[in-house]
Amino acid sequence: MIEYGPRPVDRRLPTEEARDLLTLVRDLVEREIKPAAAEQEDAGQFPRQTFTLLSESGLLSLPYSEEHGGGGQPYEVYLQVLEELAAGRLTVGLGVSVHTLACHALARFGTKEQRATHLPAMLGGGLLGAYCLSEPSAGSDAASLTTRAVRDGDMWTLDGTKAWITHGGIADFYTVLARTGGKGAHGITAFLVPGDADGLTAAAPERKMGMKGSPTAQLHFDGVRVPDARRIGEEGQGFGVALSALDSGRLGIAACAIGVAQAALDEALAYTASRQQFGRPLADFQGLRFMIADMATQIEAGRALYLAAARLSDAGLPFSKEAAMAKLFCTDAAMRVTTDAVQLLGGYGYTLDFPAERYMREAKVLQIVEGTNQIQRMVVARQLVGPESH
Repeated sequence: MIEYGPRPVDRRLPTEEARDLLTLVRDLVEREIKPAAAEQEDAGQFPRQTFTLLSESGLLSLPYSEEHGGGGQPYEVYLQVLEELAAGRLTVGLGVSVHTLACHALARFGTKEQRATHLPAMLGGGLLGAYCLSEPSAGSDAASLTTRAVRDGDMWTLDGTKAWITHGGIADFYTVLARTGGKGAHGITAFLVPGDADGLTAAAPERKMGMKGSPTAQLHFDGVRVPDARRIGEEGQGFGVALSALDSGRLGIAACAIGVAQAALDEALAYTASRQQFGRPLADFQGLRFMIADMATQIEAGRALYLAAARLSDAGLPFSKEAAMAKLFCTDAAMRVTTDAVQLLGGYGYTLDFPAERYMREAKVLQIVEGTNQIQRMVVARQLVGPESH
């Protein structure tokens, strides 16, 4: 008799160390993340203890230099770890991606002294980071942000509101983009702000369709004082810092999307293998087999696309266009795959008793975060045919 059902992802990894790392991550996901995922998501519980464990295991620092406590892993490996985490629970996978994004500015643009002072704790000290770019009136048009930082000697005073901040209100540090000059992209500067800074408060978390365990909140800066030693990069360089981080962050979202899609496919495979109709497993019916084949093909294509972009990044080559393509394709694929998974499970797919409906709700947000997919199309088109005429 033919055996149906999910199979482990066949990964092409560059080293034996990377293979051991993925084995460790899979074991951790099965033991520590998946068993409580559905219950904690329904209850809106953020798994802080899981992030502490990830930090202790070196999984919050993978793509950064070993000099300051990083894992020294290429993005090609880090993203596959992220995919496995997201397949277990998106709140965890996306949380690791956001933390990595929050560390990027200091790791890439900080001074030698700043990196030595802050990075060890950020990467492996149990801390959790967040990234503050978007505002209530500055989402896709991030260059129009209005949160302002005014210099006073060796200090800066920050005033304004940030919106849609993952880990807002619970993060230990925030990478904040604020206006220090005139209008537009050239008047923005990056700062590293402690989570317990005086004058920094968080609004109640947003009530979301999915990812209920991951807090998303507005942050209010009311006279927050930050020393100049926590300014990242030069004054006015902040928008370039932000875009550099977003290129890498978009690959993180792409990997998370493929993780969610893979989890949905595995659920559909398990269900269609065990469910019988007309005396045969559902997986025997051609119409459903074609759906499964299309789902698997989209996942493999998305995985290949994000890994190709990661290898460009690891080689030190430009990858902005490829990152936008990967984020666009992988998140759109995740939406299609999770929707089909619900369909394959029939009425059960629409109930809370199976995770397929959760995967579908979670996939939707991935088409929005780190730049909507409409913005990704703009990025790709600009690289191909130049900027729009005005």
